[in-house]
Amino acid sequence: MTIRILPAVGDIDSARALTTLLSQLADAEPAPPVADTTALLDTLARLAAESLDELPEVVLVHERIGPVPALDVIRDLVLSFPAVGVVLITADTSTNVLTAAMDSGARGIIGLPLGYDALAERVHAAAAWSMGMRRHLGSGTPELYAGPGGRVVTVTGAKGGVGATVAAVQLALAAQASGRSVALLDLDLQSGDVASYLDVQFRRSIADLAGISDINPRVLQDAVYTHDTGLGLLLAPAEGERGEEITDRVARQVLAALRSRYEVVVVDCGAQLNAANAAAVELADQALLLVTPDVVAVRAAKRMVRMWDRLQIRKAEETLTVVNRFSRGTEIQPSLVERVTGTKVARSTVPAAFKELQSVVDAGRMQDLDARSTVKQALWALAGELDLVVKQEGGGGGRRRKASSDRGALALRRKGGDRGAVTLEFAGMFPILLVVMTILWQCVLYGYTYSLAGNAADEAARAATAANAVTPGAYGGACQDAGSENLPGAWDDTAIGCAPDGPVMKATVTAQVPLFFPGFDVNWTVNAEAGAALEGDDE
Repeated sequence: MTIRILPAVGDIDSARALTTLLSQLADAEPAPPVADTTALLDTLARLAAESLDELPEVVLVHERIGPVPALDVIRDLVLSFPAVGVVLITADTSTNVLTAAMDSGARGIIGLPLGYDALAERVHAAAAWSMGMRRHLGSGTPELYAGPGGRVVTVTGAKGGVGATVAAVQLALAAQASGRSVALLDLDLQSGDVASYLDVQFRRSIADLAGISDINPRVLQDAVYTHDTGLGLLLAPAEGERGEEITDRVARQVLAALRSRYEVVVVDCGAQLNAANAAAVELADQALLLVTPDVVAVRAAKRMVRMWDRLQIRKAEETLTVVNRFSRGTEIQPSLVERVTGTKVARSTVPAAFKELQSVVDAGRMQDLDARSTVKQALWALAGELDLVVKQEGGGGGRRRKASSDRGALALRRKGGDRGAVTLEFAGMFPILLVVMTILWQCVLYGYTYSLAGNAADEAARAATAANAVTPGAYGGACQDAGSENLPGAWDDTAIGCAPDGPVMKATVTAQVPLFFPGFDVNWTVNAEAGAALEGDDE
């Protein structure tokens, strides 16, 4: 039986010594060492994606591995890959270290300097345990590596004021409305506003967990506030200076406890990077970066993504950028944001609709945002895109989750459920459309009357001039006949008159403008004049 071993050692000399000893173990197949915790997690995730059977039986973690502390990364490995045996390599083999390693989930420790016998004993013991676990659970079961409990989604702002807290609250409400159990964690430690947005006053916060070494679900329950909406809220400390007490170790333990209790954990990380929210972004199943379509925010998003990459927190391609306060007239489009930041951009964009949010923000009741709000609909659509809501199937029996009655839950709407709303909206808009069309038609009638009056005046002036040349003074009949010849019946009452004005025969036309439709008069008139030179011998 071959034992596949993956060493994680940051020091080159230690890695060389460990590789030499591993190559001497019988039936051992050591992989090339990985130099840091990020590479370790990425390697295991890649192997699990290819085939679950490709995962090594044993992972050896050196105490000086970084950037995540060894015990913390062991805890993450055990939670993410529960059938992989993890062994800690450390110079301190005291009882305290052994207890801490066991609490983190390690299958044992190996003392430094390394010895062949001790290494072989711990590796074979961890491998035997790993294979026993795989036989018991079934190595081909995808759920074995599906992750510990619920999903973690972090929401980070590219800079302050881009709407990260609003997005986090609405995503949590959308998931809760679909029937999932949801926790909302506020890791904006110095200026967290989740409590203000949900009208909550609670004396406990995540800072109360900072001094507890073993954060289990029972301890967590005392610090979590159950909101009227059903959300479990773990708030930021009211005193901003206490945010320094929240280390990455505390954040990791809190997230692990929340994941074991809730199906979805939404984390508001604010816009300032610290150890706690950096750990949350690193552990998250989905990391969202909120940005507004302006140059300053896009540059801030680019800086944030690059900083995450430099600190080995998260790669750009693993980050999803959400464009907030978007409009079609905005010069910066999502495609440009995607090119500049190097991240993926969510299909759902959040429109700029400040008036929709003003009343609920001022009242501190974001949960009361109208279901017709375009902001709410966009954020709940984003929740569906992230697969945070429960998809309801049309048929079949069995038990179902109780669906929310909130019409804003896009994922829960029945097919064709908007048809009635569209009909009502059209019925309400139809009178307005009718008035607008009537006004436009009246303007057309005005213009047409001007055209008719001008043409009638021209015709009357020319006819009167010709008649006056044949029979001086006998131009009245010709003037009237020529002017009214081309007038439609609705303009039969048009007044037409001609009279010499010096060397010019002047025609005057006064036409009534019909109201709405020809045949209705309201004494709106249009006057037109035209002239033609008199014909005849000069005297």
